[in-house]
Amino acid sequence: MTEIRRLGGRIGAEITGADPNALPFDELNGLLLEHKALVFRGAHLDDDAQLRFAARFGALTRAHPTVPPVEGRPDILPVNGEEGIRSNVWHTDVTFVRTPPAVSTLRALVVPAYGGNTLIANSAAAYRDLPDPLREFADRLWAVHTNDYDYALPRTNADKAAEYREVFTARRYETAHPVVRVHPETGERGLFIGGFAQKLVGLSGTESRDVLRLLQKYVTRPENLLRVVWNVGDVVVFDNRITQHYAPDDYGDQPRELRRVTVAGDVPAGVTGEESYIVSGDDAAHYTPLAVAS
Repeated sequence: MTEIRRLGGRIGAEITGADPNALPFDELNGLLLEHKALVFRGAHLDDDAQLRFAARFGALTRAHPTVPPVEGRPDILPVNGEEGIRSNVWHTDVTFVRTPPAVSTLRALVVPAYGGNTLIANSAAAYRDLPDPLREFADRLWAVHTNDYDYALPRTNADKAAEYREVFTARRYETAHPVVRVHPETGERGLFIGGFAQKLVGLSGTESRDVLRLLQKYVTRPENLLRVVWNVGDVVVFDNRITQHYAPDDYGDQPRELRRVTVAGDVPAGVTGEESYIVSGDDAAHYTPLAVAS
């Protein structure tokens, strides 16, 4: 019997007793739009089933613009906890390209005995929390997102972190997105920032960092967060257009392995309808079928 349980007042629902591929799509998509993140307990999907599940939401991206996929699976990204390459930063997936993924799916293959959770934040709730003057200011801001920054900070293996950074930035991207994105299905406004947002258009680096830190604090307020405690076989899907996520580096040298499949997304638009544009780099057509040149 399928059971759906709300996990937080602002984000998240847990679904048990259901095959993610068997739920009617209208119900599935409605739940995702409402809750922003869904946790399917004990789904135990294999690679093919995860691909089918993600494809219910639309055309798939490749695994990543620069990072190699699972061998023989070009649309599946391995997410593991190797020393030295843990991102440990709040972000929205692949926002450094003009058409970031719309939806991300994760499934757990190996989980540590403690730690290794995933935090997911509701950026629409964060936007609603802003005081009126700050909200009006944010509505006018644009941020340049890039993959050319210290996404994976060295923990105990600086050489491995440097090697990963070289791969991660093999192609460099800079894209300007509205700081406030209008969701294409619901019309909700959300703060579209996160770790890849490194500078605000028209502001200095120092001013950008100060403003982005201020806005980011609203995203990560405790009431806006869902903490996913993984079990092997769990599947999580979240709306990449209106969430951020974070994987705390709190599980020592224990193994942790997830697999990610993402759904191609459209070009973000701000409150005036103006769309994101490429600052430098290519249109990522090798990565996503919905890539559109500026």
